[in-house]
Amino acid sequence: MTYYEIHRMSLEGHSVTQISNHLGLNWRTVKKYLSMDEKEYEEFLIKGSQKKKLLSPYEDFVRSKLEVYQDTPAAQMHDWLKEYDADFPKVSPKTVFNFMQWVRTKHNLPHIELYRQYGMIEELPYGKQAQVDFGEYNMRSSTGYRVKVFFFTMILSRSRFKYVWFTDRYFTSELAIIAHEKAFEYIGGVPDEIVYDQDKVFIVSENGGDIILTDGFRSYTRGQSFTLHFCRKADPQSKGKVENVVKYVKQNFLYNRTYHNIETLNDEVLGWMGRTANIMPHGITKKEPFREKTIEQAFLKPYVPQTIKPTPVTYAVRKDNTISYKGNFYSLPLGTFKGKSTQVGVHIKDTLLIIADSKDDKEICRHQIPAGKGNKVLNNNHKRDKSEAIKQMLEQVAALFHDQEKALQWLQMIRLDKPRYIRDQLLIIRNAIKEKEPQQVERALDYCMEHSISRATDFRSILDLPSQQETPQEKVVRLNPLSGKAPDNARIIPNKSDIQDYQRLLSNKKTKK
Repeated sequence: MTYYEIHRMSLEGHSVTQISNHLGLNWRTVKKYLSMDEKEYEEFLIKGSQKKKLLSPYEDFVRSKLEVYQDTPAAQMHDWLKEYDADFPKVSPKTVFNFMQWVRTKHNLPHIELYRQYGMIEELPYGKQAQVDFGEYNMRSSTGYRVKVFFFTMILSRSRFKYVWFTDRYFTSELAIIAHEKAFEYIGGVPDEIVYDQDKVFIVSENGGDIILTDGFRSYTRGQSFTLHFCRKADPQSKGKVENVVKYVKQNFLYNRTYHNIETLNDEVLGWMGRTANIMPHGITKKEPFREKTIEQAFLKPYVPQTIKPTPVTYAVRKDNTISYKGNFYSLPLGTFKGKSTQVGVHIKDTLLIIADSKDDKEICRHQIPAGKGNKVLNNNHKRDKSEAIKQMLEQVAALFHDQEKALQWLQMIRLDKPRYIRDQLLIIRNAIKEKEPQQVERALDYCMEHSISRATDFRSILDLPSQQETPQEKVVRLNPLSGKAPDNARIIPNKSDIQDYQRLLSNKKTKK
């Protein structure tokens, strides 16, 4: 039946691809059957029926599964067979695929694909929504080399008004924010909602549905006050308008265009948007996006420019204490790697790559950026183990205390708390105890140990506090008149009463009573 159905559809003018999709057969099988006449096909069937198949004992099992689940792939059937029979023979996936095709043909169980059903939605209100996406394209430069460019696109969902901006770097959160600012300025307003992919430029983690944004993008969205809607993964149809814009930019603007530089390309795309993308009537609405945008303008929120704070790009530190940046490896001091979550910030200054702490942006080291890719830029000083020198410094500072053992214990506590800044901490302590009494130093040490204080600056502040045993001396201030001479009345000594006078008076009162 399959053979005759293939030939019937071929006579009706259907292509090999159409026949294979309709019958659920491989296109090679369709071509093979079309090349046979009836006699050759009959011989093929006889030969196939006589040929012994290794998986014949599993025909009933495969048939039972395909009768219930006709869209089962061969890889899943292979796993089911191994689960069904612990002694299933070791065969290649291709053997299982061929056997499944034979079972499908013999029992008329073609592969059935399930298609997602779509429905047309109503047009959104003016100013309600915009959609954003990114694209990349390889262009031919004027010198004949290939250059990869990256672009940002935004489209207003109602008017279909578009904006495109190009860059020669991979998009980061900071670049994406700059692109948003340029888009809002070009459009002249901000929509209520913007739809995005779950892109790492915006999202740190999906977190089971609770989207966690990058720090920079989260603070930016609060400033511009638009809501965000992230599509589910592998669901580009949810933002089909901007997906079509990405395709439109590639096929209408970038195709066969020569690349000169990124500034020229952005000037050219502004011209293209002004004469084509936003002027030509849209294929669905049959309206010009520019005219529709003039209506939508009144429904957009006013655009207020935001100050963009540059944020360093972070890179993961590898376990060999290096980072990978644009195809090259750069060394870091031994001990920088503290686990899989260790990250550092990267800045570019002229031809230098500056690596800094991701928390406080304090510089760790810097390297000269080499030409090309695949280079290992290593600093031999990074390979030295400085732990021995730090140990000696700890002992030297501890020797300045009366109780060296207790001091060393406290200094080790500081080292555990601030391993990267232990040298700075030791220098602060050493300078603080200079010209201080030993009793003051020991008292400050005891207080830090008792309250688990592991900061050199706190130790220095405690050291400067006055002792409880030290009582402040009374300060006598003599007040002199303007003439500089004390008046005569100031020398008058008041009369003093004798206690015997009071006793005599009290005894007389008792006698009278």
